[in-house]
Amino acid sequence: MLPREELLKGVENRDSVVRAIDQAEQAIKTWEVVLTDFLSPPELAEIQRVFNRLTEVQLVAWGGYPQAERQRIAIARSELPLDPSQVSLVAVEIAGNFLFDTASHRDFLGAMLGTGIVREKTGDVIVLGERGAQAIVTPELVEFLSMSLKQVRSVPVKTQQIELTELKVREPKKKELTTVEASLRLDAIASAGFGMSRSKMVDFIDAGDVRVNWKEVIQASSQVKSGDLIAIRSKGRLEVGEIAVTKKERYRVQLTRYI
Repeated sequence: MLPREELLKGVENRDSVVRAIDQAEQAIKTWEVVLTDFLSPPELAEIQRVFNRLTEVQLVAWGGYPQAERQRIAIARSELPLDPSQVSLVAVEIAGNFLFDTASHRDFLGAMLGTGIVREKTGDVIVLGERGAQAIVTPELVEFLSMSLKQVRSVPVKTQQIELTELKVREPKKKELTTVEASLRLDAIASAGFGMSRSKMVDFIDAGDVRVNWKEVIQASSQVKSGDLIAIRSKGRLEVGEIAVTKKERYRVQLTRYI
């Protein structure tokens, strides 16, 4: 079947990639579309990188809306038609009056997991402030959550399915900036983009808190390129835009920081 050992060389999220390979082989054998559970951005990016080498299968990822972080992947033979509508997921509303007891993303996710479901069956959770939240889940969880999720913090809630078109997704806040650097080293570009000292950025890199295109990078001297996405745990993300060389042979880099 698929060249498993070759595909698994150097992967970080081995368990997730192994499951995806198993599912891809199932899709090849049965001629059916096979779905993964919800994947985190690093898992998603790594699986897509691994499968880019294959011609036997194709992937489509979807999380309910364009900016969704957690997504499921539909896997099918290359000969079959495949589009996001085949990625099975639904949205639920968790409605309550949170005016006097504000709940965070962690509170809503914790209450959902407290019913006994697992994280892999849940996608993004969108917090709506005093009105509650919306969540994306696998279809089989809707009825269970409507019966089991009755309270978040001290607030009684009602959980019911809504249309994906009813999701109240806010556009991410972003800040555009330009920096001129002597090199395209990761520590130089990232420190400029995140507005912190070079030494502080090196500390983040050394601690394994920095990812480029969702892959952990521990070399401060790693070179970045246009289109790269730099993420720092709890600090947000930075997208590398157009890169130009100045007359003094320095690099003028357009950056977009997502807050």
